[in-house]
Amino acid sequence: MTEVIVRSGGLSTTVQDAGRDGQYAIGMPPSGAMDQYSYEIANLLVGNPRGAAVLEATYLGPELEFTDSRHVAVTGADCEVTINGQPAPTWQPLRVGPGDVLAATRVHRGARPYIAIGGGIDVPPYLGSRSTYMLTGIGGFQGRALASGDRLPLGAAPSAPAGAELPAELRVDFPDVVELRVVVGLCSYRLTEGALRSFLDTEWRVTKDADRVGYRLRGGSLDFVEREQPFGAGSDPANVVDLGYPVGSVQVPGGDEPIVLLNDAVTGGGYATIGTVISADRDRVAQARTGSKVRFTAVDLDAALVARQERRARLAKARVALDADPS
Repeated sequence: MTEVIVRSGGLSTTVQDAGRDGQYAIGMPPSGAMDQYSYEIANLLVGNPRGAAVLEATYLGPELEFTDSRHVAVTGADCEVTINGQPAPTWQPLRVGPGDVLAATRVHRGARPYIAIGGGIDVPPYLGSRSTYMLTGIGGFQGRALASGDRLPLGAAPSAPAGAELPAELRVDFPDVVELRVVVGLCSYRLTEGALRSFLDTEWRVTKDADRVGYRLRGGSLDFVEREQPFGAGSDPANVVDLGYPVGSVQVPGGDEPIVLLNDAVTGGGYATIGTVISADRDRVAQARTGSKVRFTAVDLDAALVARQERRARLAKARVALDADPS
């Protein structure tokens, strides 16, 4: 069996794929790559089929030693990449051989680099996915982040990578203020009209409590509508009778620190969620780092669907640029 040896796991590097969709009814979040665009491009660059598992790092990537010849590609966050200590480019396939060491170290912009290896990370699937869900220790490599000395199994390497290099205009950008479109609803009735306006007008900052479960934000305070505590709900003004939490929904416990719930979040609970970040913008959340500025813009469902189509069109354009199947 061909393996890649983990010399250093970085800060928090996990195996992720397209996600474990279809399990919400049993309380299982999808997990999967937080920045799905960068994940898909990484696989395209090394010629992997859709759904192949890659490595997702956070802030500080891993150091990997290869045991055979492969193509690898690093996408996502703007980070320093070296092969055997020499600088190497991102967003294009790189050839490595036995004994070569690739390191994805310090991240300059963004938060999450993605490392695809030809053949994919061939850990056993769990409920149809190889993604790691660390809260319960399932999937991925032993249900946890990588550590020094781990040996990851690899699939059979594709015959050739898809293309040479992704054009700069199709790579992710890192704006000073991350604009997130949100469909307001769910429990937004719990906020006063002024509080809802304040939520949309405030420039929030990502706190240090930002991970694959959720991003906690700070920057303002939101007032709740007075009410009599309903049966089945807690006494906090932010409590409601339990309901499901869509991925991307914005929870407002206490009214002063909104939390954007992400790929590894619980699937339901009793805190008011006042809207949902549209799927096309969740890649942007994944690349926002602690201290980043975030603003929300209200859109309706039609606008969210248009944005999803535009994202798909951009990915198809990238496929064409890399001489891959655009479908």
